[in-house]
Amino acid sequence: MRIARFSIDGNVAFGAVEGDRPDELVLDIIKGIPFADFELSGTKVPLNKVRLLPPVLPNKVVAFGRNYADHARELGNEVPDAPFAFFKPSTSVIGHGGEIAYPSFSEDLHHEAELAVVIGRMCREVPRERVKDVILGYTCANDLTARDVQRREKQWARAKGFDTACPLGPWVETDLDLAAANDLTVQLTVNGQQRQLGRTSEMIHPIEDLIVNISEAMTLLPGDVVLTGTPAGVGPLHVGDEVAVTIEGIGTLTNKVVKRG
Repeated sequence: MRIARFSIDGNVAFGAVEGDRPDELVLDIIKGIPFADFELSGTKVPLNKVRLLPPVLPNKVVAFGRNYADHARELGNEVPDAPFAFFKPSTSVIGHGGEIAYPSFSEDLHHEAELAVVIGRMCREVPRERVKDVILGYTCANDLTARDVQRREKQWARAKGFDTACPLGPWVETDLDLAAANDLTVQLTVNGQQRQLGRTSEMIHPIEDLIVNISEAMTLLPGDVVLTGTPAGVGPLHVGDEVAVTIEGIGTLTNKVVKRG
């Protein structure tokens, strides 16, 4: 099931996305929330009549850096022996179609296409064999990075945590199993030109390792998001660019870069 969060006539709701053709997609409004038992209402609205929102509102976004060897090397970094985590605040999250505000304190904004894991229930110290039980589904992410600030300040709070630095969407795909999620094509285009192309099977540490690693240290809550790293090919974005992240079996997340007002 593809679960979207959307706004229509000032109201916010979750809905199940139905259909295959982009111009014929509809939302069957969900009674309840996707983190508990819910029913489909049977009330349907065309997807093109609503505004898609971030598919979840995470308490925290846990991101893992340098999880693809080629990406680590392209920036001159060593490949870490263990998962390397950092955080993006909830205020950095925007949805499909949301505008990326170019940070005023940077002159080198980069894109990073990533598979995002959405947590479905509260959990901690998750054993490897139980990881599949705590995942609601998967979505597309763009781990936007002020690269010059990242290099200059060494720690990454401002470089990766500025407002609009974490586009997520367009929806959460719940039908992917864990084995499939560990072998998906991830690609990114800027103005229709391909910049990144890789597979999640190239990750140094697969999804199971990442969930085990972070849940050893902290409780994960329903709606929390785990970013799994980016393949090689990261590069600059400019005001006016349209950037699209496409992940096999999930969909396409598209956002436009604008001047910060």
